[in-house]
Amino acid sequence: MFHRKLFWLASFLIVFAISVPAHAADDTYTTEEIVRAAEGFFGDTTEGLATAVERAFAELGKPNAFITGEEVSGAFIVGLRYGKGELNRKSAGPRKIFWKGPSVGWDFGGNASKVFTLVYKLENDEQMFRRFPGVDGSFYFIAGVGMNYQRRDKMVLAPIRTGIGLRAGANIGYLHYDREQGWLPF
Repeated sequence: MFHRKLFWLASFLIVFAISVPAHAADDTYTTEEIVRAAEGFFGDTTEGLATAVERAFAELGKPNAFITGEEVSGAFIVGLRYGKGELNRKSAGPRKIFWKGPSVGWDFGGNASKVFTLVYKLENDEQMFRRFPGVDGSFYFIAGVGMNYQRRDKMVLAPIRTGIGLRAGANIGYLHYDREQGWLPF
């Protein structure tokens, strides 16, 4: 009788020990999963996009969420950016998300972009709905690909943008991620 209880206890502990790390690993995305999702979103993987994804993985590791969306932005020293998309996590279904924000710097022109944002260390969806400061540099002459980092506390966002327009410059600013679309960028 004692051996049978010991057997069931050991079986339970083995199953529990195996399932906990597997569940934790399932919350992040591999390079292959991100490249596949980016290909589905952008339509094709360009060399610039693949390089940006590889760089983000080399510097930050595996993301546990990503955002797919579209945005428009323009600047003449002072800039504005507006976007909308979906927040995707393995542990939850897609969720609508909007972003907007001002910037200032040596920045001129405008562009429309598709955005694929890698999200690192997101513990719950509510952490997304706040401001993330960042530095951005871009050069679009008809088309371009770019990536920058936005950090807040432990979270890091790595937006990868590919789009069309005529824009050149560098700026500092922030993006405010929100549940609802708004027009006031502050």
